[in-house]
Amino acid sequence: MKIQIIACLALILVGCGTAKKIDCLKPEPQTSTDVIYESKPSSVVFPVQIPLQEISDQLNKKLGSVLYEDMDLETDRIALKVWKTAAIELDEVDGQLRTIFPLKIWAKLKYGTEFLGLNDTREFTLDGVVQIKSTVQLSNWQLTTQSTIEDIRWKESPSVQIAGKQVPITYLVNPALSLFKKRIARMIDENIGKTCDFKPVVLQALGKLSQPILTSPTYQAWFQLVPKELQVSDAVLSNKQITLQLGMLCNMHTRIGDKPTFVFDPSKIQLKSVKEIPNELKLSIAAVSTYEQAGKLMAQNFQGKSFGDKRKVTVDQVALWPKNNKIVIALTLSGSVNGTLYLTGIPNYNAVTQEIFMDNMDYVLDTKGVLSRTANWLLQGVILKKMQESCRFSIKNNLETARQSMQPYLKNYSPQKGITLNGTLEQLDFDSVQMTPTAMVAFITAKGLVKVSIQGLD
Repeated sequence: MKIQIIACLALILVGCGTAKKIDCLKPEPQTSTDVIYESKPSSVVFPVQIPLQEISDQLNKKLGSVLYEDMDLETDRIALKVWKTAAIELDEVDGQLRTIFPLKIWAKLKYGTEFLGLNDTREFTLDGVVQIKSTVQLSNWQLTTQSTIEDIRWKESPSVQIAGKQVPITYLVNPALSLFKKRIARMIDENIGKTCDFKPVVLQALGKLSQPILTSPTYQAWFQLVPKELQVSDAVLSNKQITLQLGMLCNMHTRIGDKPTFVFDPSKIQLKSVKEIPNELKLSIAAVSTYEQAGKLMAQNFQGKSFGDKRKVTVDQVALWPKNNKIVIALTLSGSVNGTLYLTGIPNYNAVTQEIFMDNMDYVLDTKGVLSRTANWLLQGVILKKMQESCRFSIKNNLETARQSMQPYLKNYSPQKGITLNGTLEQLDFDSVQMTPTAMVAFITAKGLVKVSIQGLD
């Protein structure tokens, strides 16, 4: 009698312990269906190419007819006014910028001494083509030049005004030019710097790149690129174009549900200048699978299958949820055993089959016959292993969706007029799996190349 009582108590205690263990595996109620996860940083490098023709177009578009005017004769004894008489032409010679500048110069020079009023002024009128040589560099996201005048070819003979008449003085002009050559060169440098300030253009383009894109209307999947840091390398002038590397550290968010709020604050983006940036595109692409989607995909592995020989069970339903940094898989069984088999494991990725599978699996069986021989038969290695092997699902479609989410940026993408992006995604490597309350997020590292061309800016 005592033995029977002890056995009954043992069964009750085991049953309670099992029920308690199973109960702790059940998912907590969720109030949101949004998939929000901690994104991983991506590194994007854009080789930026700017043809010299684009810079000359911008110069001619933005520079008015009067390029420079300084009528203060007292400070340095020179008053100067410079007009542009035709389009400016830019060329590249041995890695330096050569500017052909048709212009007209009016200058008034004051000479002599103030003692006893012994001083005089002369006015010069110069009309010709100035050839300027410049070294090019990028400073604080602004293209800067250091220019010197190489040559001046006159359209008309330089003249000086004497007694209200223009008197040719070509033989005197060249020595006199040294008085304002530096000022003209400085004027050229200042105007090129104002025209080729890339910071506003780049930040405006980033603002448009950051707008959310609807990648899947069916699942209401949104993709958003969030820039964090920008780097720019030294500018190189060759083959009649200026080339520089633009590097961006950013986060790429995928969200299921309503359109993400679009907030772009350029003041929070760090801008850095560096010597060189490796030409590599490295993206962290997120493949999102909700637990409901994963359960449906996994259930397909069990359709039409029976496990066992003389004794058999089938899997009627599959459900998944996260618990304690693991995935719980609930298999609803019928046949020789009626109940629920709970399997737990750590999600991992098979790069060959592009499937998520479970590592380090454990199990709990919830059935009235938990201590019966039938139940023990089910939990033997062969049957359980076959069930565990079926607890996997493909994320091939998810990866393709994630890849497609990048395609709008890689084929003639123009965030604004005059800026075009083209590129390719090549290698895909698994990184990690992150579990959220509503989904599993598989992070895949993608490598490739992308180029930016700047031409035809407003």
